[in-house]
Amino acid sequence: MQEDVNHKDFSSIVILTGAGISAESGIKTFRDHNGLWENHRVEDVASPEGFQRNPSMVYNFYNERRKQLLSKDVQPNKGHFALAQLENDFKGQTTLITQNVDDLHERAGSKNILHMHGELLKMRCQLSNQVFLTKENFDANTKCLCCNKLGTLRPHIVWFGEIPFHMDDIHQALEKCDLFLSIGTSGQVYPAAMFMQVARQHGALTIEINKDPTSNSPLFDKTFHG
Repeated sequence: MQEDVNHKDFSSIVILTGAGISAESGIKTFRDHNGLWENHRVEDVASPEGFQRNPSMVYNFYNERRKQLLSKDVQPNKGHFALAQLENDFKGQTTLITQNVDDLHERAGSKNILHMHGELLKMRCQLSNQVFLTKENFDANTKCLCCNKLGTLRPHIVWFGEIPFHMDDIHQALEKCDLFLSIGTSGQVYPAAMFMQVARQHGALTIEINKDPTSNSPLFDKTFHG
């Protein structure tokens, strides 16, 4: 890649990362080949309706995911560190948009990160929308830090049917960037599926870096697979 693209030629870089970049760190991708998330139907653990139907199951699901993330076996990998190094070395603007809810980019040293699907290590009050850091389990019996009520806290995760976070900031970054990198993601789920197109419409060079080709690969200016 260094032979074809020199980051000194650019002033603004936007990077989109997906589950593929965290796979080598031991983070399981939620969705199995059969469409289940850790043996749960997606609509049961990743929708507002599922949370209303069975909050205890949803709390437990994300408590287990958080426990896995915080285990000593899960650490940033070379991909995370490479992106942190790029941000550190690059003289222009770098915006890292991640679909991942882990904190591995932060642990590697990246700073300008937009978690469009939320974060496992945060919880949110449904009454005030205040967000709190947490590394502990929480459920309906956990008292909220802002309203002192029980049952008002939920995982700070974007569920199906909800609008991803930071969309205004994301679009501004995409419209200004002159290099767009898509790493470890199929880019087939909206709204992330349109990010490459937005960047390209505004003149950016678009590059896909992925283990395997995707259905969007032919649309990128350059692709690096393997």
